[in-house]
Amino acid sequence: MNLMKILAALLVSLPVLVTLSLVLRSPPPDRIKGFADARVIQRLTPNDTSSSNSEDGFSDHTQMPKDTLHDGLIAPGFDEGSCLSRYQSNLYRKISPHKPSSYLLSRLRNYEHLHKKCGPRTKSYKAAMAQFKSSDQGNSSVGGSTECKYVVWISYSGLGNKILTITSAFLYALLTNRVLLVDPGKDMADLFCEPFPEHSWLLSKDFSIKEKFNKFDQKSPHCYGNMLKNKKNTSSELVPSFLYLHLAHDYDEQDKLFFCDEHQTLTGKVPWLIMRTDNYFVPSLFLMPSFEQELEKLFPEKETVFHHLGRYLFHPSNHVWGLITRYYQAHLAKADERIGIQVRTFESGPSPLQHVMNQIYACVFKEKLLPQVDKQKPAVTAPSGIPKLKSVLITSLTSGYSENMRNMYWEHPTVNGDLIGVFQPSHEGHQQTDKNLHDRKAWAEMYLLSLCDVLVTSAWSTFGYVAQGLGGLKPWILYKPENQTMPNPPCRQVMSMEPCFHAPPFYDCKAKRGVDTGALVPHVRHCEDMSWGLKLVSSHESHDQL
Repeated sequence: MNLMKILAALLVSLPVLVTLSLVLRSPPPDRIKGFADARVIQRLTPNDTSSSNSEDGFSDHTQMPKDTLHDGLIAPGFDEGSCLSRYQSNLYRKISPHKPSSYLLSRLRNYEHLHKKCGPRTKSYKAAMAQFKSSDQGNSSVGGSTECKYVVWISYSGLGNKILTITSAFLYALLTNRVLLVDPGKDMADLFCEPFPEHSWLLSKDFSIKEKFNKFDQKSPHCYGNMLKNKKNTSSELVPSFLYLHLAHDYDEQDKLFFCDEHQTLTGKVPWLIMRTDNYFVPSLFLMPSFEQELEKLFPEKETVFHHLGRYLFHPSNHVWGLITRYYQAHLAKADERIGIQVRTFESGPSPLQHVMNQIYACVFKEKLLPQVDKQKPAVTAPSGIPKLKSVLITSLTSGYSENMRNMYWEHPTVNGDLIGVFQPSHEGHQQTDKNLHDRKAWAEMYLLSLCDVLVTSAWSTFGYVAQGLGGLKPWILYKPENQTMPNPPCRQVMSMEPCFHAPPFYDCKAKRGVDTGALVPHVRHCEDMSWGLKLVSSHESHDQL
């Protein structure tokens, strides 16, 4: 009888014990209601002493190692409050597997020393400015060399182009021991933090020919291409006080000779090089023999040029950082996976263009980036009973693409039970270059895309190039449609995270004849989205992948 009582008691208590076990082992309720990930950011309570002693009070739940200096790219000593993104961005993105070379870090520290010596308001800068003015604003020549030499970047084109071209100009300055000065235009100072310690990178307002920047073109007397065209003596010991380098998409064969070593002889002597470009011309620097050894030491991993220099140069201002962090924490922070989709169309018509919408779905379904929906069943539950939660961030000038996808995932369950949230920060209607608020939003959205785990981007778009480079991502790129027809295949994953140089020269400087510059070296190839463009790839990539 006692044995029977014991067995009866066990049978009664067993279900209770099993239930308690399952409850204790299951994820907390917030796991279902929200989104959870290694990069979840939460504000710590005042009594919480278990986390790192970060002044901003942020911590993540996995105790991810904090890389506050971005693998050494960032120099210590900045005022943290003046640029919150410089030290907080590591809390929002995974640590990059791509490490900068020790040589690059050394050269960046050397550059910072040079900028400190020659930057605006320094004694050397004032001396260079005085010499510049004494030469009648560039209308006469100067002999000898000055202590400091400069590359002045003229503000030009859309924000994505600006970010890529500043990077190109900075790399050229690094290779030629020059100081980069950035024309602030209408809003550069409002978008980015100062990247160099102590001295600004912004061109001073009193620069003597700043008001003439908008008048510079290929016919300007000091345009280098025009000087070559008119067969002016460019080998004289008396060199111009400045040269205008026209490297925009409409440059001609004489302008493109800038990328020949022999033409670097004169430019190397000129104190001030004033550059206008909307091209990411870095690949052509890698084709110049005089820079080959230095670039090999700087970037042993060729496809990391923009990834490293972009993270070094471009930190969102505090105002833009507020846009980024508020949106991230509200919509993206708790996702199991973040999928960024950047849509840029070059066709007219009501949004969404149906063939573009079809192309996006064909790409994300084919590559299994997002699940399809089941239109026959009212509800589908994942086999585990715990749905995977994904946030889709769509950036576009119009709202039609995000509305279409949001409605699809709201009205129908996914075939695998995943829960999908679709978000779009803004829809400005059309590009508004140099409009302050528009550019703030654009910069915030590029950065938000770079925080995603997976990217789908549009062909030819520098907006997408910036996001993939900063994030260290190889996106699936949507081929450009022709005749309003969806391409087949709809997309492909790119060879490298580097941006595409849209208008490269096709010229052999030694042989002085045309050549396919995408077939000269293993690490410079033609782009996936623009067959005539050039991009940097890892040397082990093969042509068979194109």
